[in-house]
Amino acid sequence: MFTGLVEEIGTVETLEQLDNAVRLTVSGPTVTSDAAPGDSIAADGVCLTVVDSANGAFTADVMKETLDRSRLGSYEPGSRVNLERAVSASARLGGHIVQGHVDGVGELISRAPSEHWDVLRFSLPAALCHYVVEKGSIAINGTSLTVSAVGEDYLEVSLIPTTLRDTTFGELTVGETVNFEVDVVAKYVEKMVGVYH
Repeated sequence: MFTGLVEEIGTVETLEQLDNAVRLTVSGPTVTSDAAPGDSIAADGVCLTVVDSANGAFTADVMKETLDRSRLGSYEPGSRVNLERAVSASARLGGHIVQGHVDGVGELISRAPSEHWDVLRFSLPAALCHYVVEKGSIAINGTSLTVSAVGEDYLEVSLIPTTLRDTTFGELTVGETVNFEVDVVAKYVEKMVGVYH
């Protein structure tokens, strides 16, 4: 489990093509400082299992299912990614509960900069629209964010300078894809309410 508070921006070093999978190596000295095989690290919100860690980088195997359901399939050497280690039981939950399970992919369709924040608008897959509410939480590329506006096929977030500086959102350009993970609580509520109808 993760909190959606990005610890650092990492860089994809290598992608080794395997049969229906990729072996991905990402540099990230902070997240690898105590990493061991079997540990979980989220890369742009995708929970990856560390298979090796050395020299400030970690390696993970990414199966076809994950490549098809996330933006990891578009990575190339040099791609920059948001990184977060799994939360420990004693840590503060400063963001929201993030599982590292991508629900869908969207696209940045506009950004409106201002002096103190940027408003980013993303396309929202129809299958996810009913999970997203104004002032609710969503993880985008692994970052816990508050939805500032939502429409039939889009959502907006308003990002402060700290978020723009400490995540890849400061570099994100119109047309780039992002990973969405909706609030897991909404999915559980939907499932439970469905039982009684």
